[in-house]
Amino acid sequence: MAKTELIHFLFIELTSTRRVLEELAGENYLIFHRQSFDKSDWRADRTSRCVINIHEKTIAVVGWNRWDGIGVTVNMAAALENELEVDNEDYYSLLNVRREATQEELKSSYRRLCMLYHPDKHRDPELKKQAEQLFTYVHQAYEVLSDPQSRAIYDIFGKKGLEVEGWEVVEKKRTPAEIREEYERLQRERDERRLQQRTNPKGTISVGIDATDLFDRYDEDFEDVPGGGFPHIEINRMHISQSIEAPLTTSDTAVLSGSLSTHDGNGGGNINLCVRRVTSARGWGELEFGAGDIRGPLFGMKVFRNVTARCFVTAQWGLQFSSRGVRPSATTMMARHLDMNTMGYLQWRWGSPSAMTTSIVRDTKTSHFTLALQLGVPHSYLMMSYQYKFQDEDQTKVKGSIKTGFFGTLVEYGAERKISRHSVVAATVSIGVPQGVSLKIRLNRASQTYLFPIHLTDQILPSAVFYATVGPLAIYLAVQKLIIMPYVRAQKEQELEKQKEVSASEIARRKQEAEAAVLLMQESVKRIIDAEESKMGLLILNAWYGKFVSDNSQKRESAKVIDVTVQLQCLVKDSKLILTEASKAGLPGFYDPCVGEEKSLKMLYQFRGAIHQVLSGDTEPLKIPKQSHRIDSET
Repeated sequence: MAKTELIHFLFIELTSTRRVLEELAGENYLIFHRQSFDKSDWRADRTSRCVINIHEKTIAVVGWNRWDGIGVTVNMAAALENELEVDNEDYYSLLNVRREATQEELKSSYRRLCMLYHPDKHRDPELKKQAEQLFTYVHQAYEVLSDPQSRAIYDIFGKKGLEVEGWEVVEKKRTPAEIREEYERLQRERDERRLQQRTNPKGTISVGIDATDLFDRYDEDFEDVPGGGFPHIEINRMHISQSIEAPLTTSDTAVLSGSLSTHDGNGGGNINLCVRRVTSARGWGELEFGAGDIRGPLFGMKVFRNVTARCFVTAQWGLQFSSRGVRPSATTMMARHLDMNTMGYLQWRWGSPSAMTTSIVRDTKTSHFTLALQLGVPHSYLMMSYQYKFQDEDQTKVKGSIKTGFFGTLVEYGAERKISRHSVVAATVSIGVPQGVSLKIRLNRASQTYLFPIHLTDQILPSAVFYATVGPLAIYLAVQKLIIMPYVRAQKEQELEKQKEVSASEIARRKQEAEAAVLLMQESVKRIIDAEESKMGLLILNAWYGKFVSDNSQKRESAKVIDVTVQLQCLVKDSKLILTEASKAGLPGFYDPCVGEEKSLKMLYQFRGAIHQVLSGDTEPLKIPKQSHRIDSET
């Protein structure tokens, strides 16, 4: 049966939607949102890993718990189009309370800020106007967080969730689970309006290269031939495939794909149409029609079904029409979760060729292991592979595998690394008998894949193995340092500048509000300082917030940090200062001086006559005073 692009099924927790979308930008996923708001029945580390299983181009969904509802096909890149806005108005940070804050904690913080910003406490007309504006923000934050329904919406979807059209008709007495369901209904209505405008193009370009002349040649045969001193490298095969997706309804999708191939001067092509329907949260089915200049018309059908919460089956049938007659084929597979990270597969394939395959796949956060055994005609084999995943920013992976059977033995090893936000490069060395030595280069750019299989020798030669291993590594390091890193750095700077331009007016507004808040804090700060001095309590001597750079760049440093001494002193209560884990840019009187960059808080304070100093990350919780912050008087 001709290969088709299958939809990826993904169950995600809505609070991590943004992170998931960024990971999958440019891909096509069918997203299922869980209809339960209660997180108590989530099993540890099983939010997504246990329900996504990809094995030999078959994507399966296996859930540990009960899942309801249905999602819609979306393009991840389009979903991120409106996600670049800067929003520093974190209600929890504004009130300086924990996300688990009780009603009493909210009320206490709200009352304190009301006393600070209440318009009636200020006689100056300009200060009174600014106090009214800040008082409104504090009141709005308290109204949202003190109402269980509004707080549930805000916790899950943020401020944008509160702004979705249609909430005005939602009953106030609805539970958080019902609110989530209503939100998804409103979102689905909006998605349906955009559905027809979306396609998800995917493509693959493969260029096969014959480079055997580099390592296996007789130099004396080319001495008298013009240009014979240079090895002869040729392209002996090419393959191009492309597919586009057309959502018909929220449950029906049509996929049109085509491919062209050529090998040693002979070529051909085919075109396929696949119509897929999601029948329920437990299953889906698809019909495929195809035609080509070599094999003739094709008709196929495939179904997927969740049998239990931990087991699923797939079945596939196909009829290939040609001048020699009709060639039927059938494939069925059963899969089952053996534990939280391990899947077992049993597959039977009838047709040409016929085989039975059993495999065990274990996928964890740091590794991926596969053990497979196939018995069939004409090929039977035993295969074992292992992949280690480094927990670094570039998502580096190293892998190795061995495969042995009637065809011979093949050993492969390689590495994969992310070189930009949407690009991944990989290299694999294949050493086998009788295959020889080959090098495979793969580049993934968003939804496009570029493959370059290079055949080096028909025999196992040490020189070919050495250059196939060292060559790609040396080229990658050179390209990474000379091209990729400068390009990525320039792209980040451009994105940062663009983000600053888009949010310039918002930053200016926040800065103006912060300056107004500092003016309104002056009287309260004086009282707090007098009270703290009288009991040798907590005094904030100096505090800066923003991006700190090296000491030899004072001008840049002064431009990217703001003085927050007054703001923090105003938050001191009973000789204590407690900051929650939220971004400090949302604290009263704060604003973000360097959007999109890493920020920290540097503070010098006095407690019981001793000098203390602390440096805290932007989202790190902070509680002072602490003995560990104390510095020597000589220092």
